[in-house]
Amino acid sequence: MYPLPLDAPLPARPAATDPEPEPPCSTLALPTNLPPDVPTGLPPDVPTGLPPDVPTGLPTNLRSRLPGGLRRLVPARSAATARRLRLTLTLLPLLLLGVWAAVDWRTVYGGATRLVSADPRWLLAGALFTALCSVAAAFVRQGAVPERLPPGQLIATQFAAGAAGHALPGNIGAHAVVLRFLRGQGIPLPRATASLALYSAVKPVAKTLVILAFLVAFPGTLKVTELLPKGETLALAGAITGVSVAAVVTLITTVRPLRQPLIGGLRTALTDTRVVHSRPVRALALWGGAAAFPLCQGAVVASVGTSVGLPLSWIQMVFAYLVASTAAGAVPAPGGLGPMDAALVFTLVAFGAPATVATTTVIGYRVLTVWLPLLPGALVLSALVRAKVL
Repeated sequence: MYPLPLDAPLPARPAATDPEPEPPCSTLALPTNLPPDVPTGLPPDVPTGLPPDVPTGLPTNLRSRLPGGLRRLVPARSAATARRLRLTLTLLPLLLLGVWAAVDWRTVYGGATRLVSADPRWLLAGALFTALCSVAAAFVRQGAVPERLPPGQLIATQFAAGAAGHALPGNIGAHAVVLRFLRGQGIPLPRATASLALYSAVKPVAKTLVILAFLVAFPGTLKVTELLPKGETLALAGAITGVSVAAVVTLITTVRPLRQPLIGGLRTALTDTRVVHSRPVRALALWGGAAAFPLCQGAVVASVGTSVGLPLSWIQMVFAYLVASTAAGAVPAPGGLGPMDAALVFTLVAFGAPATVATTTVIGYRVLTVWLPLLPGALVLSALVRAKVL
């Protein structure tokens, strides 16, 4: 062996046992579906490599539960997206108001022309009953949730929801406004959605009970036999109902992503229903408001009919509205416009009213319940959005 010189470097040790260097913290990607009580293992000031709009350590949001195709269409949560959404919600009511006026301008002009000779005192009474409709609906909304809601904001929201409900079919616009209000009050999304379902289920049941009460209290005044549909109409209604039920059942049984949320929502709705009915004040607000709402609407029809000289009693005019709104409720038209008008004119004529006066009554009813509160409702909706109540 030859000796090494004194200044020669020593051979390096083998690095087989050295661990591989860890990647820098900026390249770590943490899962986003951890429960909130599970620590991430990193200090709060260390970046995780995730986009800034995706929170770490929080459960997945609703967007992450959507299918891949829909998830790409829904933008991620961010401050800019929230500002754009708020601006859109602020300007949308005014835009819908302009579109609605352009489409249905003849109704407004014809109603104003025919109502020139009407009694203004009864028209003022009809406007008062129209305002009471928002109060009755607010009682139903309050009765559908166990928590106490601020009364002023609730009535204002319901008044604004009335304007939004006339823009989309099936009262979707009103439900969307109320849903945002409930979420702003700290009510979780499943329970807020369950309250909307309870609201939608109680109203037709209460209206049916009111109709039965009318039939029992005034058997000789109401000509029910002339209002019953023919055999062909009943068969068509039964076929439409059967197809709708079959479509819903097929959708639930075949689309698995919908099954679990629907079952969970049903359990939440049943739980809240038991809680609400265990409190007499909430149950009274729920059912009392649901029964008062169609009566207030029928009182608007009766007030307008009295102002134009419709030769029917108040009982007949209110009952005509109850029957017509029940028949037209199956047609998903915005605010019931179209089917409701035709059904109400038919019902009034069946009770013995002239067709021209019945048409004037329906036009006046639409002016008071749709056009008169539409602009104030749109302005209130925009104000609530700007005030971050919605």
